[in-house]
Amino acid sequence: METNQEERPIDLTTFVLSVSAAAFMGLGLSPKPGAKDAEVDLDLAKQNIDLLQLIKEKTKNNLSADEEKLIDSVLYEVRMKFIEIQGKQEGKKYIYKIKLEK
Repeated sequence: METNQEERPIDLTTFVLSVSAAAFMGLGLSPKPGAKDAEVDLDLAKQNIDLLQLIKEKTKNNLSADEEKLIDSVLYEVRMKFIEIQGKQEGKKYIYKIKLEK
């Protein structure tokens, strides 16, 4: 498969941004590939938010300051959007539990 874009190696930053993009798709903030319109899929969003949290936990004490800041800011942003959009949905109720570090 030939592409016009230069292929970049996947690093942690690229991976985190990819997972967060999938979470934002689930929140209906961008359409899924091949779709005309964006649709809210809170299950997809929650799964990707949980995946971002797992990445954070499994890479603890093994990140650069920039990588840690990226993961923290992406998690905060996507969680706040999740809560906002969840509140707008009728009939779907999630209580999103956030694990606070001690």
